[in-house]
Amino acid sequence: MRYELYYWPEIQGRGEYIRLALEEAGADYVDVGRKRGDGPIMALLERKREKYPPFAPPFLKAGRLLIAQTGNILLYLGARHRLAPKDEAGRLWAHQLQLTIADFVEEVHNTHHPIGSALYYEDQRKEASRYSVEFWKRRPQKYLGYFERVLQASGGEYVLGRRLSYVDLSLFQVVAGLRYAFPNRMKRFERQTPGLVALAERVRKRPRIAAYLASERRIPFNEEGIFRHYAELDG
Repeated sequence: MRYELYYWPEIQGRGEYIRLALEEAGADYVDVGRKRGDGPIMALLERKREKYPPFAPPFLKAGRLLIAQTGNILLYLGARHRLAPKDEAGRLWAHQLQLTIADFVEEVHNTHHPIGSALYYEDQRKEASRYSVEFWKRRPQKYLGYFERVLQASGGEYVLGRRLSYVDLSLFQVVAGLRYAFPNRMKRFERQTPGLVALAERVRKRPRIAAYLASERRIPFNEEGIFRHYAELDG
């Protein structure tokens, strides 16, 4: 099966978690937005005959299936590409962890857009500065501290134990994104989560992931995506 991933071509965004899973799986896929621009994405969103219409990208075409929402897509791919446990309880546990990552990523996004995503960063700079200060007092400690404990209790090198899952790939992306957006703050904070730092390094060195990161398929971090670097927020 050749998958079709529909996501905006200029940013990593929420689509990057799916790209990482597809790359690690060695799956045959086309990144539609990067190949053909926004047109096919908008056309599919506006298509009225779709039985299960997606709300917004990312969405994945897999045969006759059209699957939306990052966590939902990863739930589907994980079961089919050995990136999730075989048993139901294990798959639900992985999905639960992924949804928790999504909650944290939304809070990261709010460090530069605390009022509304329709406004430019420059329109909410003061509020973003205040939000970022409060964010770094508590939120990474709460979320990443939780994942540090889950990893320590897993009995293996990965969050679910001895086998890599899509959750590990997503945590790699979170660590990489925070390092880009907040290099100074992350340098200080990483001492609190040595297990996650080591996990991110293991994921980065996996052959397929390393090849992907070195390729043009990996969109660089930039100031249009979720993880944005504004020096005034990185105290």
